Amino acid sequence: MSVEVGWELLWKSMNIGEEKEVQNLRNTGIEIVRKCGHLPLAIKVTASALASRDLTENEWKKYLGKYAGSQSMLSDEIEEALYLSYDELSHRLKQCFLYCTLYAEDSVIRHDEVTWLWIAESFIEEQHGQLLEDIAAEYYYELIHRNLLQPDIMSFDQARCKMHDLLRQLACNISREECFVGDVESLRGENMSKLRRVTAVAAKNDILVLPIKDKVEVKVRTFLTVRGPQRIEDTLFKRFLLLRVLVLNYTLVQSIPGYIGKLIHLRLLNLDYTGISCLPESIGSLKNLQVLSLRWCDDLHSLPLAMTLLCSLRCLDLFVTEINQVPKGMGKLKLLTYLGDYHVGDGSANDVIKDGWKLEELSSLSQMRYISLVKLERAAHCSTHTVLTNKRHLNRLTLGWTERGEGTYSEDEVGNTEKVFEQLIPPHNLEDLSIISFFGQRYPTWFGTTCLSSLIHLKLLGVRSCVHLAPIWHLPNLKYLRIEGAHAVTKVGPEFVGWKKGDPICNEFVAFPKLELLIFMDMPNWEEWSFFEEEVAIADVRGEDGAAEIRKEDAQPARVRLLPHLVWLQLRGCPKLRHLPQQLGKDTPCLKELNLRGLNNLKAMEDRAVLSEVLIGYCEGLERICNLPQVTELRVGGCPNLRHVEGLGSLQQLWLREDMQEISSRWVPGLQEQHQRLHGEDLDVYTWL
Repeated sequence: MSVEVGWELLWKSMNIGEEKEVQNLRNTGIEIVRKCGHLPLAIKVTASALASRDLTENEWKKYLGKYAGSQSMLSDEIEEALYLSYDELSHRLKQCFLYCTLYAEDSVIRHDEVTWLWIAESFIEEQHGQLLEDIAAEYYYELIHRNLLQPDIMSFDQARCKMHDLLRQLACNISREECFVGDVESLRGENMSKLRRVTAVAAKNDILVLPIKDKVEVKVRTFLTVRGPQRIEDTLFKRFLLLRVLVLNYTLVQSIPGYIGKLIHLRLLNLDYTGISCLPESIGSLKNLQVLSLRWCDDLHSLPLAMTLLCSLRCLDLFVTEINQVPKGMGKLKLLTYLGDYHVGDGSANDVIKDGWKLEELSSLSQMRYISLVKLERAAHCSTHTVLTNKRHLNRLTLGWTERGEGTYSEDEVGNTEKVFEQLIPPHNLEDLSIISFFGQRYPTWFGTTCLSSLIHLKLLGVRSCVHLAPIWHLPNLKYLRIEGAHAVTKVGPEFVGWKKGDPICNEFVAFPKLELLIFMDMPNWEEWSFFEEEVAIADVRGEDGAAEIRKEDAQPARVRLLPHLVWLQLRGCPKLRHLPQQLGKDTPCLKELNLRGLNNLKAMEDRAVLSEVLIGYCEGLERICNLPQVTELRVGGCPNLRHVEGLGSLQQLWLREDMQEISSRWVPGLQEQHQRLHGEDLDVYTWL
């Protein structure tokens, strides 16, 4: 990167509007760019550090002067530049950043996972009125904001990220005496005295052996495993007595010895995807345990009575673990903030061991940030409407019923399900809601109120019996909407955007004012989609085609704004859908990406002025792609009847599946000729695998 481009990247990365605001700092800024080795990553990281300083010559020169005093361990100027940005962090942020080196190179770092690890290591400082989890989340996003962690481009809400190789190398250099990632059998006993954190990468042997001499004092606080499966040496639990974090997921562990109760400092135990069938009662001795993760444990079907003794527990994650025996007294765990797959029971078992928990047991858990309720079909009517409403920290909620496949439900079952759903009124601060396999025929009345005014993410999955979509067009903060498995829906009309024929046009309103991503999937009976009332006139047209049906959509009311921030639209598995509303790609100014798969009845994709990227797959009836003037990238496959593709003046890349080679020979030459004429170069055509 040139000096000039690097200088521009520096001030723009500081959210400075115009260069004239920092023109007096140009010379110092260019020197900083040189110190960054002209590397974009180093420039962005440095810009984040400079953004917290005053825009003065003295401040920037003071920062530049720190290069001379940086540590000798650093190998080059680029690492030196990155180190200075690291050095600007608070002590606790430094700890959190260095901890990320425990993830193997190029690994995905997940928000929920890494923040629990930080909490277990006591990196997060308690602050009055704030939950530890909220503070940890602030740290996570601060590291992203400073460009020290890079968000995954496929993650809508930055819930996943990675650490750049250069930053990881820096962090490894700084923490090399305390952290180790690799084959633990290569460790020597004398190296263990300073070691605090270990990520054990699977070796050739299927059993993990810890080469530790008896006389060596072991102070390891974190022990993680990756790239299983592998068996763990039984003495692990006796050798690492100071453990705070123990992650054995994806290993061949089938039982946990009772000796685990001696690990009195343990704060996080992760046994996801293991073959354990039970937990020892001694687990109740872990008074400091904050996180117990038991996701996808296929052989685990019961929880021990001692579970209710875990007075420090903040997270219990049972996602997709089929528990059918639980201890009474979940309400005693008053520090719980995360409860994954709360199995609702009907109370048919004895007083101590039950088949599931009652909804009322949630009432005393006032710190909850996330709850996933499953098997809601077993719930009786709640005695109170405040099971969820009074939880002021709750921002994520999943409500799940058990899918019965092709079986039918009785009227009583449907009625009870709708009544229970009606009573589960969430608090106003809820930001993420997922509804899974609801088999009622109508949504609760609170869907159409201000109850969901803070909602950002909404997923409606497997809602098979509702004929109409939920009335959610008015939600002021909704950014992500996914509707999947709505099998009873045949028509989506004006009600989807809140428009009623006859409404006075003087009442200006916005449909889905902040929605950015919209996904429809697995809707096999959906035939029509329109935003406004349609008039269908049949005109007798004499000629080869005989009678033709002419479809005219009512003019869009002047004061209605449709999906003004929609960027990405996906439709998948909607074989009967005949057309898309004409406003999509015309009156939705931000819509850039369109992804269509399995729309067999769709005949044409044309006249969408604002689209820039289009992917179309397995649309067997598609005949035309025309007049998409801003599209720069087009991907097509599984469209055997696509005979006309034209009017793509901005196209830069064309991706075709092998099954399109023959039919595309009709229109690829025309696209190539147009591109040569407009741009003076060949069109890039690739094979789409």
